[in-house]
Amino acid sequence: MSETIRFGEIAIAVTRKDIKHVHLSVHPPSGRVTLVAPTGTRLTVAHAYAASRLGWIREQQTKLRAQPRESPRRFVTRESHYVWGTRYLLSVIERNQKPAVMLDHRRIRLIVRPGSDRAKREAVMHAWHKSLLHEAVPRLIAKWEPLLGVKVAAYFVQRMKTRWGGCNHGARHIRLNTELVKKPKDLLEYVVVHEMAHLIAPTHGERFVALLNEHYPSWREARAELNELQLGAAIWKA
Repeated sequence: MSETIRFGEIAIAVTRKDIKHVHLSVHPPSGRVTLVAPTGTRLTVAHAYAASRLGWIREQQTKLRAQPRESPRRFVTRESHYVWGTRYLLSVIERNQKPAVMLDHRRIRLIVRPGSDRAKREAVMHAWHKSLLHEAVPRLIAKWEPLLGVKVAAYFVQRMKTRWGGCNHGARHIRLNTELVKKPKDLLEYVVVHEMAHLIAPTHGERFVALLNEHYPSWREARAELNELQLGAAIWKA
C-alpha cells in the first residue's frame, strides 16, 4: 500500500519495502515521482528526505519534459525512421504480394498491398521490429547468462508505455520495449543486462548497483544516453 506526500504541484508516491536505504526516482515521460523506503520508515521521515531533494526532483522533471519526442509516424515515402540508432528514409512500395520490409544502405523498403492504410503499414513495421529484436536478444541473453550466473526462462518483446524493460523475478522472465530496436545496439544490451540483474537483485538497491558496477561498469553512461534520446510518440505518450 502506498501513501502520497505533496509539495505544491509535486506528488510523491511512498511505498515501503525490505531494503536498507531510501530510493527516490523520477520516471519518464511525465516526471512521476516515487520514493521507496525501508520497512518501518515513518511518513514524517520520508517527507523530510523528499523535502531535502526537491531541487533535484524539479531538475529531473524539467529534463524529462523538455526531452524531444518523435512526431507520430505516418509511414509514407521519404519519412525518417530509425533502426539500431541509424536514420533511414522510408520507401513505401504497393504490390499485390505478402507485406514485407527490407533494409539496405540508407533506406527501408516497406512493401504493402495497394490501398493499405497507416494502421496496416504500422503493423507490418512493428512485426519487422519485433523480428529484429528476436534476432538480437537471444544472443545477448546467451552471452550474459554465464557472466551473471543466471538463467532466463523466457523473454518477451512488446510495446511498453513507460519503461524500457521489465523483470518477473519469480517466473524468471524479462520483457523488452520494442522501441529499443530504434536505439543503438549497445543500449539494448544495457537494458538486457539491467533486467537480467533483477533476477538476482529484484530492487534497485545496493546489491543491484554492485552487480552493474562489476559486470557493466558503463551502465550509468548507457542509462543517461538512453534517457536523452528522442522518445517515441506512441510509446511514451504522456
